[in-house]
Amino acid sequence: MDPFTTLTGVAAPLLRANIVTDMIIPIQHLVGATRQGLGQHAFERFRDHPDWPLARAAYKGAPILLAGENFGCGSSREGAVWTLQGIGVRCVIAPSFGDIFFNNCFQNGVLPVRLPEDAIRRIAAEVEESPGNARVTVDLERQVVVTPRGEAIPFAVDARKKSALIEGLDEIALTKKRAEEIAAWQARDKQARPWAWESVAP
Repeated sequence: MDPFTTLTGVAAPLLRANIVTDMIIPIQHLVGATRQGLGQHAFERFRDHPDWPLARAAYKGAPILLAGENFGCGSSREGAVWTLQGIGVRCVIAPSFGDIFFNNCFQNGVLPVRLPEDAIRRIAAEVEESPGNARVTVDLERQVVVTPRGEAIPFAVDARKKSALIEGLDEIALTKKRAEEIAAWQARDKQARPWAWESVAP
């Protein structure tokens, strides 16, 4: 996956609580689908509403999404993250996330950032002063979100997940990095417990 270090761009405000994964991508579009092309179905039940913020031209293709609490809750579907990537999103900033969605983000190169709701609303207010022109920066290495006016707001992130995102590695790639250690352990274990390996292909 693409490494994530620093991201600067438009931040689209979607300050609504409890956005479930089925709102992001209806299940019928995931049956037999791959990750390519899912973006065209993102939030399709809502995007024609006149007050739907993501329908505004200023926020088309925004790489940062400002969201409400419990974003990505509901059913477990990795396709929700693929769909957001399909419309250009690489970072979601929210007070809280659905647990499975939160972890799926890291596995697919999207950074979920937890910030207090008042901080997110403050960022959104600055963005709305100049829609489409105001820029927000998310610096993973420094662990700060920089608002359009220059305020740096710190955020916490698990050290292992941070390192994996910066290197562009998912869990499979992280495991492969330790291939020599794994092979050495297997060799020792085959000597100590040969019976455990009798049915294992060489």
